[in-house]
Amino acid sequence: MAERILIVEDNKTLAKLIAKKIGAELDFEVDMAHSLSETKLFLSRYSYFLTLLDINLPDAPNGEVVDYVIEKKNHVIVLSGNIDKEFRAKVLKKNIIDYVNKSGINDVNYIIQMIKRVQKNQNHKILVVDDSLVFRKQMQSMLENMFFKVITVAHGEEALGMLNANPDISLVLTDYHMPVLNGLELTYEIRKNFTKNDLAIIVVSSDNDEETTALFLKNGANDYIKKPFSKEEFSCRINNSIEALENIHAVTNHASRDFLTGLYNRRYFFSNMPAYFEKAMNENEYFAIAMINIDHFKKINDTYGHDSGDKIINTLADILRANTNQDDMVSRFGGEEFCVVVKNTSKNSALEIFEKLREMAQNSTTLSDKGEAIKFTVSIGVAINHEDTLEESVSQADMMLYNAKQNGRNQVVHN
Repeated sequence: MAERILIVEDNKTLAKLIAKKIGAELDFEVDMAHSLSETKLFLSRYSYFLTLLDINLPDAPNGEVVDYVIEKKNHVIVLSGNIDKEFRAKVLKKNIIDYVNKSGINDVNYIIQMIKRVQKNQNHKILVVDDSLVFRKQMQSMLENMFFKVITVAHGEEALGMLNANPDISLVLTDYHMPVLNGLELTYEIRKNFTKNDLAIIVVSSDNDEETTALFLKNGANDYIKKPFSKEEFSCRINNSIEALENIHAVTNHASRDFLTGLYNRRYFFSNMPAYFEKAMNENEYFAIAMINIDHFKKINDTYGHDSGDKIINTLADILRANTNQDDMVSRFGGEEFCVVVKNTSKNSALEIFEKLREMAQNSTTLSDKGEAIKFTVSIGVAINHEDTLEESVSQADMMLYNAKQNGRNQVVHN
């Protein structure tokens, strides 16, 4: 069921325009209220992901709707035609996400982008590191209002422990002067394990020495915010850092993932597997490498069309992904060929896994674009006794795959 957004705006034309844009670009149910009394009725009936509030309403001319909606624990973006700086600053002191001037279509587009941004923010954790409890709570409140998940700690040493326990943290927001481990030392330690492509660091400090700013940036900080700061500056810098991180991940993901299945590609496999191969061989950890190929794939394409062939490839990708562990490596080498590395397992267990994958492929049914049921099988070659290099072991698996094909297909063969 779609989440809801409430637009409170007495200009009905503008309210309809914003609602239409949200409906066209986002997956939300949209409600419109034109007064404080109508707002109260909607809030009593529904829960809202976000509210967009006009600050001057017929029955609430002085921004009363903002205070009421915040009191009801809702997220708020304020819409206003008032461009007075003092008034704007006063409103921004309230626990709102943003203050948007409603002067034209560009502002409507900005609202749409802001909604998209806070939707994505839900996927990110931010670690706040500051020895001031008051400041930690202040930043936590601001960040949670921007839909981030927030963890707070009092000093750098605690932060390092928290990063070990939560490696999926996207951004560290740190003070400079702290006991135990200061912000500069913390930045240096974080960068030993996390690159700028993995995690962003923003320093928040009252230290106005320009050399300090440069020192942080040289040692791996992404940005430096000087206290005191405005809510708008804080929000923009946080969102910009998160967006830059997302863009890096998107580019990296595009380079390492197969466009059709979303599995890792051949390039990623040969960039990342050699380190594991060497470590596993040195520590006598057992693993198995399998080459998997769809039988008679050309015939499937010729009979049902290339779109149906793509569906078969995706069906097999889903089977491989769903029936291996998260730490295993599942990749598409190209065409109908896949490579799977099953890690840290016994020889018998590995062979049982590949036999299960073969059976699941044989028992699956994929529908063509015309609704025809397509059945397919796979041949699997497994290297369980390894050579000196990854490339040689993959070649061994490839040879076993060739034997499986020669022996009649739809079977698992190992060395």
